Amino acid sequence: QVQLQESGGGLVQVGDSLRLSCTLSTRTINSYVGWFRQAPGKERESLAAISWPGTRTTYAGSVKGRFTISRDNVKGMVHLQMNNLKPEDTAVYYCAVNYRTLSLSVYDYDFWGQGTQVTVSS
Repeated sequence: QVQLQESGGGLVQVGDSLRLSCTLSTRTINSYVGWFRQAPGKERESLAAISWPGTRTTYAGSVKGRFTISRDNVKGMVHLQMNNLKPEDTAVYYCAVNYRTLSLSVYDYDFWGQGTQVTVSS
């Protein structure tokens, strides 16, 4: 069983940048990793996903151009660089992994982290 741990969340101001990290405990090879977020009272929203070893990426339209997903396969980490943050980006951010497909669907992911809070203050 693979475990994922998110880090890098916090309280920032509008227009700031933040980089989230997701560390996989094992089974990094052939992993597809996605980033998602969930705001209070809302459904979990897909943001971005990356293939192994990082040659393909996909983004939700709502964050394309502001968020960038990347991975460091030596360290077993996947990052989400978030720029020009807005109050509506406030949410708990999750990473997840599957070993089948590059996807933005929450239903394709098998293992999830506990999440990290991002709060954007105006």
